[in-house]
Amino acid sequence: MRQMRHPPIEDVELEQVFHALSDPMRLGIVRKLAGSAELSCAALEDGRAKSSVSHHFRVLRDSGLIRTRPEGTTHMNSLRRAELDARFPGLLGAVLAVSPPPCDTPPRDD
Repeated sequence: MRQMRHPPIEDVELEQVFHALSDPMRLGIVRKLAGSAELSCAALEDGRAKSSVSHHFRVLRDSGLIRTRPEGTTHMNSLRRAELDARFPGLLGAVLAVSPPPCDTPPRDD
């Protein structure tokens, strides 16, 4: 299984982080990871198409928000919280403190 690319935290730009967090699905993934040490892709996909989910994970990795590592035939994901807190103090805490929208909001799948 190939290794995933993770940008050094000093190369992560705030605009990339905001772009990644602007999508409800990606924000939901970050919220779930904030409550767990590590979760598999399957645990985070919420029944969406694998191609769509793969795209969202790539955006989250490229923006520096998550780290993905292979474990056997699966991928395990974790939030890069300590690194993000050092790079952008208070940002992740502020984002996670905002209540999620009501569940009746239709999910975007782009």
